Amino acid sequence: MQSPNKSSYISSKLLRYTLAGASVITLIVSVGVAAQSAPMPKYGEPVTEEDLANWNIDIRTPDSAGLPAGSGSVDEGKVVYDNSCASCHGANADGGPVYGAMYGGVGSFMTDKRKLTIGSMYPFPGILFDYVKRAMPMDAAQSLTDDEVYAVSAYLFHLNDLVPADAVLDAKSLSEIEMPNRDGFIVDDRPDAAVERCMKDCPPINSSS
Repeated sequence: MQSPNKSSYISSKLLRYTLAGASVITLIVSVGVAAQSAPMPKYGEPVTEEDLANWNIDIRTPDSAGLPAGSGSVDEGKVVYDNSCASCHGANADGGPVYGAMYGGVGSFMTDKRKLTIGSMYPFPGILFDYVKRAMPMDAAQSLTDDEVYAVSAYLFHLNDLVPADAVLDAKSLSEIEMPNRDGFIVDDRPDAAVERCMKDCPPINSSS
């Protein structure tokens, strides 16, 4: 026969266990209710046509499609070049600590002493605008305005004797520049290099389908 004190101790202990269990159940239920009532997290935001336009800045070759509105002169380009380009490419594009001269070398690709410049290498004029717009200056890419890119392009094309000193370039006039090396590239038509562009329901890479 249990003593009254021992029986009271057991009852008290059972009561504490019961209350603790009830608290845990209440907490679980509360968390579940809160989770159901809380709004679902939202990731990202809808993409607008304006957003896409800001990303779609590449210029197509060989017709320079995609050049934006704007314009810039050779004289304006000299100012842009001195402020944003000379530290790497040198004064007057003569060559600097990062890159060599940016003019001259026309025809050198037909020799064993090639000189890589805008005038000697680029087959299409839109390439210069595209590259400067996307990647220059190296420490602040895409910081130049379209007018500034047109201007510095005009300056560099002038140094390569492709436009006169009073030239003002815009989408039309830039695309009409004839590059000396426009016929210096060939189409890679090897069968093993053929690639068919796929834009929808594309098979996995390296699949046989």
